[in-house]
Parts: sequence; C-alpha cells; structure tokens
Amino acid sequence: MTGLPEGVVGAAAMAALELRVDARGHDPNDMQLELDGKPVTGAVAGNVVSYRPGNLADGTHKFTAEIRSGGLSSFLKAGPGVTKTFTVDTEPPTVELSEPTSVPSYRQSVVLRGRATGADHVSVGAQSVPTAADGSFEITLPRAPVDAEMIAVDAAGNTAAKAINAAVDLPRIKAVHVTAYAWMHEGLRAGVLDMAREGRINTVQLDIKDEDGIVGYDSQVPLARASGAAAGIYDARAALQQLHDMNLSVVGRIVAFRDPTMAEWAWREGHRDWVIQNPSGEPYSSHYGAIAFTNFADPEIRKYNIDLAIEAAELGFDGIMYDYVRRPDGSLSQMQFPGLTDTPSVSIAQFLRESRDPVRDRGAHLGAAVFGIASTRPDAIAQDIPMIARYVDYVAPMLYPSHWNPGEYDVANPNSQPYDIVFRSLADFNMLTAGTHADVIPWLQDFSLGVNYGDAEVRAQIDAAAATGDTSFFLWNAATRYHSGALSPN
Repeated sequence: MTGLPEGVVGAAAMAALELRVDARGHDPNDMQLELDGKPVTGAVAGNVVSYRPGNLADGTHKFTAEIRSGGLSSFLKAGPGVTKTFTVDTEPPTVELSEPTSVPSYRQSVVLRGRATGADHVSVGAQSVPTAADGSFEITLPRAPVDAEMIAVDAAGNTAAKAINAAVDLPRIKAVHVTAYAWMHEGLRAGVLDMAREGRINTVQLDIKDEDGIVGYDSQVPLARASGAAAGIYDARAALQQLHDMNLSVVGRIVAFRDPTMAEWAWREGHRDWVIQNPSGEPYSSHYGAIAFTNFADPEIRKYNIDLAIEAAELGFDGIMYDYVRRPDGSLSQMQFPGLTDTPSVSIAQFLRESRDPVRDRGAHLGAAVFGIASTRPDAIAQDIPMIARYVDYVAPMLYPSHWNPGEYDVANPNSQPYDIVFRSLADFNMLTAGTHADVIPWLQDFSLGVNYGDAEVRAQIDAAAATGDTSFFLWNAATRYHSGALSPN
C-alpha cells in the first residue's frame, strides 16, 4: 500500500486524505477495497487504485485491499491483499491561559503559563515549547505580546488558537519637548534638568528628527548620512545616559513626513516618487515650504523613518513618537502620492502598523502625535484616530488652545478658555480610542500666541486633562522654556 496515513490523522489532513494501493503485477480492476468491513469503490489510474474516504469519525479505522485472483470467474478465491489500520483525531486541544494583564516595558520579558489539554506543544510567533504530560506549559517571550496569538498543536496536527494581549502599562508621563539644539544649550538644558530634580517632570521628549528633517545625533542610517540629515548636534548615548541616571524616561520624536531635507535631496537625486507632487508632477508647495513633504506612500520613505526609529530604540530611547505622521493639510485634488493604493488615512495607519513590531522588538513603546481636529475632521490630514490607535501605545493629540477656532466644542474663545477646550476635545479622543489598547496623552500649550500664557493657563490644561482621566501629558514650547510653577513637584 502507498499513500496511507502514518500515525494519527488530524482535521487538516482528513480533508485531503487519499488511500492509495499500488497493484503493480496485477490487474488493478480486480482489486476489492473495504473500509471498516464495508466495500468501497476506488478509482483506477494506471497501476494505482485510490479512494477518498471524506470525513471519518474519530477513532481507529481499518482499510483492506485485496486482489481477487482469476477475476470474476474466481470471485470467491482470495488473492494477495494488504490491511492497514489508522487513527483519526480531529478534536483540537483545549487551552487555558494565565497571562499578565500588563507589564511596565517592552524591555521586560513576559512569562505565559497555562494548560493545553491534548496538545503536543504551544507556540507564540517563533517561540515554541513542549507541553507536559498534563498539558501544562510555560513559555517566556522577550516582550509583551500585544495583538498576538498563541497556537496549541496536538500530535495529529489539530490546532487551537488563543488571542493574547499583555499590554504595556505605560507609567504616568510628565514630559517637556526639548530640541536637539536646546539640549546642547547649557542654560536651556539646565532648566529642564532642574524641573526633573524637583519632580515636576519624569520624562524628556528629545528630538531625533525635527521639522527641517535634521537628525540631531550622528545617525548611522544610510539615507540620513547620504542626504546630509545626520547633523551630530548632540551625543545620543551620552544624553540618554545622563537622563537615565536621573531616572528619567526619554521619548524620541521623529518628524516623519514633513522633511524638507530629504525631499530636496530626493528630488535632486532623481527619486521623485519620494516627494508629494502637485497635478503637474512638480513638488507640492504649501505654507511649510516649496518642497517640504515626503511621500508617505513610498516604501523607501517609510523605511527611512522606521530605520531611524529602530536605531533610536536600540540606542536606548524608551519610546518613539512620530510627529507629522500625516498628509499636508489642503485640497487633495492638488496632491499626488505616487504609489498610493488606498486612501491616505489607511496608508498612514499602515505605516504605523509597519513601525509597531520593529520598534517594540527593540524595547521601545510607540506613539503618534495627531492634530486636535483629527477627532472631528480626520480626512483633512489623513489621521483616522480609531485606526491609528490600533497600532500605537498612545495617541498624542495637539490640543493647544490657541489653535482652535472660536466656537469649537461650543467653547466661545478657546485661547482664553484653556480648561474648557482641553477638557471637551480630550473627551472626544478618549471616546475614539475606547476599546483599543492605546492611551491618550495630550500635547498641551506652554507658549503664548494671542493670549499671554503663564503658570495658571498651563495648569488649567493639566487639570482639564486629569479631569478626563488622562494624567499624562507633553508640554510644548518650541524655545524649550517652560513655566515650572504650573507643574506639581510630585
């Protein structure tokens, strides 16, 4: 006999099971087949007789093939034959899993324990361990499995899957924005570190790539070096060491697609698809500049930003935040995105999905800065908040009161009502991210634009965020000068 099952036949193999007998040296038409004592009819192809049993009940089955020597005239005279028994088992394992509900960092390994009754082994991604005799198992993963799946497999190849989500529980973030140049300015750096020593902040947001496309440290990413973006303004390892020695977390900000340095270099070097274009095929011009935005749909541009994020995470940045992870604001009819196969909103979200695992695998968490208007007008800048929230650890809406129009969220004058506009807009973001594993960590205003902002105005925004349940925040001041009196020393 050929083509008969060895061992146990599982559900997947059952559908394709074919029992085949080689009748070489005999007339295959004289072969009689029986399955579990009942005659069945096979199909003849050359010297081979085959039979497809279809679905069989779980248990042991007996298949017999016998040549009736002499043909029909000697039908009762048995000739050579063969018998094979095999077992069908289509019942999948049953899985009970005990997993941590949260872990503090992607740099911490996670141990999953449970019982997979009937399973031979269990696996998560590339990690696989055998089960004990009673089905118990313990599997150690290098980081928290978010949106992952554990597969239990028995000896017959039957599988059972169980979703696992040991989400990283980010500690409270009290952060200020620091540019590369500000970090190298002794007075500005000292002001930030004084706030840290007083317990007013516990996190520094330090720029990796800024709005000009300049990478603040001596990046080894090939495109950063080829384009001249790697400026070497500060020593990343030294900065991280100093901040970590003070028990501060460091979030690296990458301005993703607003990147005049890369856009100008790419256009000059003939990589025109790397640049957002107008209907005439020229670089798209906006209030950000004549050639300011790279094309988020282009694989090389996506890879460039992801490579920077990976490098930063490997250097020791605790988190990566993408900013300008969007299209330019303006009419879509005036923009072309070479290679775009879906909507801009979907493409932006997919970029974050592509970034997620490479960043987390290096131990860093991932966030995305988004426009305040994205909660109500997502298509205006291609930032679909529920979609983005699926792929990041937090969204960081820029809720600067000076940037809202009068009447938004029924707030008459947002710039003069910082508490009201932050409270109401943030409630909207919390609703949009509900059901995801993403936190909401707002960007708050610590600068004056039209209305003078001091301790009271900054504090009002922090209090408004806390009232919605969001106690984490990032403060923005482009000049890296902050009202420390607005922050409680705790």
